[in-house]
Amino acid sequence: MAQVIAEVSRTFNEFLLLPNRTRTDCSPATVNLRTPLVRHVVGEPSAIELGSPFTSAIMQAVSTPELAIALARNGGLSFLHHNQSIQDQAAAVRQVKNFKAGFVTSDTNVRPDDSLRHLVAVMQRTDHSTAAVTHDGSATGRLLGLVTSRDFHPQRHDLDGPVSGRMTAIADLPHAAADTTLSEANARLWDQRLDCLPVLDTEGHLQYLVFRSDYTDNKRFPNQAVDTAKRLRVGAGINTHDYRERVPALLEAGADALCFDSSDGYSDWQAQALTWVKKHYPEIPTGGGNVVDGEAFTFLAEAGADFVKIGVGGGSICITRDQKGIGRGQASAVLDVAAARDAFRDRTGEYVPICSDGGLVHDYHVALALAMGADFVMMGRYFARFDQAAGAKLPTRDGFVKEYWGEGSNRARNWQRYGQGGQGLIFEEGVDGYVPYAGDLNEGLALTIAKLKTTMVSCGSTTLAEFQSTARLTLVSDQSFQESHANVALRDTPMTIA
Repeated sequence: MAQVIAEVSRTFNEFLLLPNRTRTDCSPATVNLRTPLVRHVVGEPSAIELGSPFTSAIMQAVSTPELAIALARNGGLSFLHHNQSIQDQAAAVRQVKNFKAGFVTSDTNVRPDDSLRHLVAVMQRTDHSTAAVTHDGSATGRLLGLVTSRDFHPQRHDLDGPVSGRMTAIADLPHAAADTTLSEANARLWDQRLDCLPVLDTEGHLQYLVFRSDYTDNKRFPNQAVDTAKRLRVGAGINTHDYRERVPALLEAGADALCFDSSDGYSDWQAQALTWVKKHYPEIPTGGGNVVDGEAFTFLAEAGADFVKIGVGGGSICITRDQKGIGRGQASAVLDVAAARDAFRDRTGEYVPICSDGGLVHDYHVALALAMGADFVMMGRYFARFDQAAGAKLPTRDGFVKEYWGEGSNRARNWQRYGQGGQGLIFEEGVDGYVPYAGDLNEGLALTIAKLKTTMVSCGSTTLAEFQSTARLTLVSDQSFQESHANVALRDTPMTIA
């Protein structure tokens, strides 16, 4: 007969953290959110650490190159989705790796014989006031000059005249070589009273523009996730079907970590694929998942997984539990897998980080997942709300929303992920919908990080390791859950103070 697990399948909503004593050295300013991403020997640092414990889901609707750049600058990591051609995914990886903080690839470009009228249209489209004049009008053409909105006036100059008549020619423009560092470029901006410094290769082709207005750019992001060459880190999702062709292309493009993406990772297919990757490309950290219990964690860890993702059916757009009746409450899954991770560490001397993927509806759920043992979290709905995500921003009567669809929806056409036995989805395991628009990722994630840090302070912790080892959790009844929420009539408009 079937085995029945006696423990109730519990969600994050069923737990609260008990406060611990807050020491005088414990404040948001002293909290360190660094966390290991990949397997390492106990007592030694992980080869890749995150500055903040956040990764974005391996989803079309979420992890764009733009979001990967923004998240890495905030210390996290995106896994670019694999539901696209190998060439397109590799190009997306390159886009992130080629990003240089403070070095801007020009998106406002014209040819010298273009009309000023055309220049005005280009500036209006990009909302930028500085244009590069290149021989072919491209972002990497041979630079002939710069033209800004201060160089002409639509009412004073003939808009049918050529750009070359109002531009500052390259002979009169200070410029820098391709090996210039950001510090050197910024020094020249200030020493020579420049607003913009072009960076050119040895043949005079434009590489980047450095702007005075971006001077404080690096200081905004002190915890960036970068590699040894100071390039932003980026991950990539892979599947168990074309990994032999996809993995080498992603490595050549510069991917820092890979992750097998499956709704159910407890399979021989994934174990075989992990073994193949670790044999042929041992230098690339590769994660596995998804799992919901300790037995499945150990299976993937022994197959070579460098981290393991937890969660089946808990995502906000996932209906796997409704359709197939499989899964587990995310809190129970994290607690069980964390215990297996610790047992594996004690038995082998190797620490395999775990990631809580799904079931994170509120910001405080992140704190609960980390307290229960997760080393980092992966989120889809959360990141899909931001400007940098792929979904279109749409107006509604109640405000703006962003499109958000699951990998198990017909829209995603990601039939390989679900293994339903055909060349397409026989039934959906995800939905297609909307999430409330939340603006820019940098601002939204800063708020979540602030909440996480203050929660850790209330629990007397300044590191995630300390948080995990000292956190105390209590189960929540329905009545105490209701007690957690405001129970007054709320103001419709802010109170004004005279």
